[in-house]
Amino acid sequence: MKFKLTPFRTVVCIGACFALNGCLSSTPHWDQTFGDSIHQVTAMQVLNPQAGQNDDPVNGIDGSAANSLMANYDKSFTAPPPPMNMFTIGVGAPSGSSSGN
Repeated sequence: MKFKLTPFRTVVCIGACFALNGCLSSTPHWDQTFGDSIHQVTAMQVLNPQAGQNDDPVNGIDGSAANSLMANYDKSFTAPPPPMNMFTIGVGAPSGSSSGN
């Protein structure tokens, strides 16, 4: 079965589209309040709104320690640790229950 688009069908489809377009309603209330919820949630998540006016330095780790920490963290992803041999785990190592006391 072959679908054939005749001029009559085209006119009917275009007319139906125009008729259904008149049924649509606008949303002025939704358009006025669009984005208000995200602004409210963002404002609720701010701990101290005046934090930018504070000139005191932040307590924490110094810069050189933070740099070495991040370098070690980044390096841990470049070379994964070697896989452990499952047959040698616990062999030859003293256990905690037999300490010899």
